[in-house]
Amino acid sequence: MPRILDRLLNSKIFSHRLLRKYTALVHEDLTATYSRDIQKWLLVAPIIGVFTGLMITVIAVLVLDIIWAALLPYYLAHHWAIVVGLVSGFVLTGLIMQFCTTDPDEHSTEEIVRSYHNHQGFIQLQPFWWKLVAAVTTVGSGGSAALEGPSIYSGGAIGSWLWTKLRRFGLEARDRRIMLISGAAAGMAAVFRAPLTGLVFALEMPYKDDLAHEALIPSLISSVVAYATLVAIVGAEPLFGFVGTTGFKASDLAWSALLGLIIGLIAIVFDITFRRVRVAFVTSRIPHTLKLAIGGLGTALCGLTFISAYRIPLIPIGPNYEAVRFVLSKPLPTDMLLTFAGLKLLATIFSLGCGGVSAMFVPLLLVGGSIGSAFAQSVVHTPTFDLYAAVGMAAFIAAGYKAPLTAVVFVAETTGGHSYIIPSLIGAAVAYAVSGEASVSGDQHIHETRRLAELSGMMVRDVMQQRVISLQASATIREFALSVAAHHRHTIFPVYELDRIAGTISLADLSRIEPEKWEQVSVGELTNRDPTYVTADTDLGEALRLLVQEHGTQMLLVTEDHGTLEGILTKTDILRAVKIAGTQHQERGKSDVDSA
Repeated sequence: MPRILDRLLNSKIFSHRLLRKYTALVHEDLTATYSRDIQKWLLVAPIIGVFTGLMITVIAVLVLDIIWAALLPYYLAHHWAIVVGLVSGFVLTGLIMQFCTTDPDEHSTEEIVRSYHNHQGFIQLQPFWWKLVAAVTTVGSGGSAALEGPSIYSGGAIGSWLWTKLRRFGLEARDRRIMLISGAAAGMAAVFRAPLTGLVFALEMPYKDDLAHEALIPSLISSVVAYATLVAIVGAEPLFGFVGTTGFKASDLAWSALLGLIIGLIAIVFDITFRRVRVAFVTSRIPHTLKLAIGGLGTALCGLTFISAYRIPLIPIGPNYEAVRFVLSKPLPTDMLLTFAGLKLLATIFSLGCGGVSAMFVPLLLVGGSIGSAFAQSVVHTPTFDLYAAVGMAAFIAAGYKAPLTAVVFVAETTGGHSYIIPSLIGAAVAYAVSGEASVSGDQHIHETRRLAELSGMMVRDVMQQRVISLQASATIREFALSVAAHHRHTIFPVYELDRIAGTISLADLSRIEPEKWEQVSVGELTNRDPTYVTADTDLGEALRLLVQEHGTQMLLVTEDHGTLEGILTKTDILRAVKIAGTQHQERGKSDVDSA
């Protein structure tokens, strides 16, 4: 848009002196209005949404309406088939991941989060289709997982791939990460037919304590378009149905907080157990196919145990969309609900801990709903079990995935009523707080701003560079370019006049002088003689403020009170300290998990 404005306002139409005077003001205002270049997402984000919506439609119809629709009645009628079907399906998954992908342990939501943080949004496309097939065999055969894993992965991969096709239209390198998250949001929105849930979950997914803010606008657009694409083909009927509680009492808020506390504690145990099992399987040297066979057998035994004890059309394996509707449709015995929740968690650990290809949003949702319904019947003694089922769902998602906003938004979107929102918000907030840093995801990060807070109390002396590369003001520009700049990977250097610090000079300053005049011009003539000085005991937060302010300096000179240079400080030095702090935080978290 700014380039179009430039061409228009510089054309002959606006060549008159008075017109040029006033159009300059218009140009300034419009340039500021479109300074973030948001309008490019009006083209890119809908393309992501359409491609993702079509892909998720195919996956959902294949798994839910064809494979699982045929397999579930057969499992219910022939219990022995559960073991055969699950072990066979998981062995097939293991063979696909072991022989058709470069890393059988990298897939689904975790691969998207890892790519966002570590690979600038790049997703390998060669194993993409194989991983989708593995997701179908995992979920379709009865693994305790659902379609959000392949949906988020598909959307993220599509966004990453489209960046390579559309980059000629002015996309920047950093836009690939944004398109990755936008695709993930579109996948989540389509698979749950809940565009706002998809948007919020994708923004919360990379971090435990923040949002991927830069992806907000494109994720919003792609989520709505993906949702519209899917419902245009399969219809807009909600996946889950609630009985329809129309209000709540003040006492329900207190009970919701207690339910959130209970679920938060359960989530800690589950998160830590799942992560330990996952690490054990990843580090094990047994063949990947055998790992999946063990997981399939464990999952099958969980389903077989429940269906043998309770002769009802409910089983804690598979995508379980029908189980969510069953739990929400009518009150069930408390012992049945709690048994179902326990076996569902165990089946999820077997299915995904062993390396099954998918994610656990629906399993956690279902467990939370079951515990909430049991809590309503046995503790609160209220007929409004659906209200507490909603609170339980929100609480377990908030505690398990560290996604409290997603949890509440999901309940609001899928219930269609305001009566669930406030109790769900309270339950989710309490569960999130109680569960601390525990998360089912090993790749979620603490946001960089949070890590900066961990540097509070540190001084400039703790991170500054004391080994300083400098030069004399009397040196020529050619000497600077050939002797100092050519042999050191810095962009700015301190300048001395004899033994007194005079200022700084940067490589960018060389462009101010034509190369043929470098012999005649001294470094002192280009020196910035108004640098920013700090002392070694300056707070690191204050130093960072000086470095990042608009038109701020690139380097702080650390001096003693009498002017002697002690060292230098750049943004790179602070970022290095942030990285070290983050590593130490992760090590402390791992130590806490190991001691738990």
